[in-house]
Amino acid sequence: MMSDTFTDWRKATYSHANGDCVEIAANQRVIAGRDTTQARRGQVLEFPAAAWRAFIATVHRVSA
Repeated sequence: MMSDTFTDWRKATYSHANGDCVEIAANQRVIAGRDTTQARRGQVLEFPAAAWRAFIATVHRVSA
C-alpha cells in the first residue's frame, strides 16, 4: 500500500519539537508507520494488525 492509502496519520506522543518523529496510521488489517523527516516522501512500513498488537504488548510488558 502507498502512504496515500492511509488518511488518518497520528504523530507519536514522544515527538521532538524539531519534527523528528514517527507517524502511525491504520486500517482494519494493517498498521503503517513512516518517518516524518522524509516529508511524506519516504517509505511506509506496514505491519499486520496482529503483529502490531503483539509488538505493543511486548513494549508495555518490558517497560513496566
